[in-house]
Amino acid sequence: MTRKQRYQYLLDYFRREMPEVTTELHFNSPFQLLVATILSAQCTDKRINEVTPALFEKYPDAETMAQAEEFEIYEYVKSVSYPNAKTHHLAEMAKMLVREYDGKVPDNAEQLVKLPGVGRKTANVVQAVAFGKATMAVDTHVYRVSHRMGLVPRDANTPYKVEQCLVRNIPTDDIPKAHHWILLHGRYVCTSRAPHCDRCDFSEICPKIIQK
Repeated sequence: MTRKQRYQYLLDYFRREMPEVTTELHFNSPFQLLVATILSAQCTDKRINEVTPALFEKYPDAETMAQAEEFEIYEYVKSVSYPNAKTHHLAEMAKMLVREYDGKVPDNAEQLVKLPGVGRKTANVVQAVAFGKATMAVDTHVYRVSHRMGLVPRDANTPYKVEQCLVRNIPTDDIPKAHHWILLHGRYVCTSRAPHCDRCDFSEICPKIIQK
């Protein structure tokens, strides 16, 4: 099976089985999505969703968070990974939004990555989920599954190279959903240490299985 055929097989499956899909993070605005995504780095979405209700009740938007002291924000996020760094990023990010963007989250990567705590992956998540743009965020799940499933060549050895390969091969209209399709498959089926190949719908075309 060629790489093009493998993409077609996977996309046809996901379009049929998961026509509506989005992030598992809970949010009510682009700002809240940005906050949740920053917090989710090296932490589970489940844990973030336990933390953010109280955080968003206290600081629902950039204006309110920008007025908070870091120690106040810390009390709401201290149970997540790297709480000190993330607290600092949230405080500075909110201040910058208010100072330079009238409290509104920008919808383009160039401005997003200028915000404290925002890298390319986070910027792509926000663009795709909040604004429906055709951006592909590559986290550890997407990176792993893309390689295991033969969607990218072996020399696609950085998240950016994987992103570029996926974007070249996935139709523009599918890209915002494709991130979640691949991510969720990696999170629940094609897991890191012990992939559940016995209940994977792609076993017949997976290079990992074929090679055994």
